[in-house]
Amino acid sequence: MDPKPPEFIIDPPLNSLGFVFEELSATRVSGRLTVTTECCQPFKVLHGGVSALIAEGLASLGAGIASGYKRVAGIHLSIHHLRPAALGDSIFAESFPVSVGKNIQVWEVRLWKTKKTEEPDNKIMVSTSRVTLFCGVPIPDHVKDAPDQVKKFVSKL
Repeated sequence: MDPKPPEFIIDPPLNSLGFVFEELSATRVSGRLTVTTECCQPFKVLHGGVSALIAEGLASLGAGIASGYKRVAGIHLSIHHLRPAALGDSIFAESFPVSVGKNIQVWEVRLWKTKKTEEPDNKIMVSTSRVTLFCGVPIPDHVKDAPDQVKKFVSKL
């Protein structure tokens, strides 16, 4: 049996959609996704729920790292869908902290459609989100190794 890729271990739902992390730190989390049929709504554009999933996933990982690898839980998500991303488009997602407190963190998440080049003028914003998270949720015994799995993945990026 092949070992599971690190993306699967730290965020199975994002991995199942083909999301690939590029950066993971306490100050920035980013990655890419190609819009496929698995993440489209019937009109062949990125499903708003997928945008929300990306927002919550990136903010949660960043907040977990920023809190010293404590378990976090999203308590509020606000998302604005600005433009569609069509089937086949490439999405770049980035997240950064707005406020990092002892128990509560707020993260901003932005999704962009990107063209072939990585010049700033070739990005079109698809959505912007704010995610509020509670930090320090108790870790159940059956997943006590989860922080170590995230640490391993962060060290590889």
